[in-house]
Amino acid sequence: MVSQGDTAPTFTATLGTSDHEPFNFEDHIGTDPVVLAFFPGAFTPPCTNEMVALQERIDEFGEGGATVFGVSADSPFSQGAFREEHGIEFDLVSDMAGDAIRAYDLEINIEPLGLYDVANRAVFVVDEDGTITYDWVADDPTNEPDYDELTEAVRAA
Repeated sequence: MVSQGDTAPTFTATLGTSDHEPFNFEDHIGTDPVVLAFFPGAFTPPCTNEMVALQERIDEFGEGGATVFGVSADSPFSQGAFREEHGIEFDLVSDMAGDAIRAYDLEINIEPLGLYDVANRAVFVVDEDGTITYDWVADDPTNEPDYDELTEAVRAA
């Protein structure tokens, strides 16, 4: 599993919009910290809570110079609708192929919800050198990260 001190795996995916724009994580490394927030699925209660909580702290992350990306296996269309419904201003990244999810070793199944090969809930802070300076992976995907701890990690990156 990827953890603090490791070089962040790079990946390509699609931005969560109806335009299906390509996303290359490597393009976002090198200037400012990046927060990668993996989540199992849009429109589920814990995921909605987490993405809204990140949005509520977006100014704090910005003060630390960080860019936030939410990453899930949802389709770009679904992510776009999710962003619109909940006022999420940061980009969501559609990893339908699961490349990022596998690169970060986060693949799980949540059978009661019919979710297979989705991302476990996890957050990584990646510094401008591409090194992971903070990692949190849920023991249970219904758990959410400690947002104050995450904010501090961004400030320290």
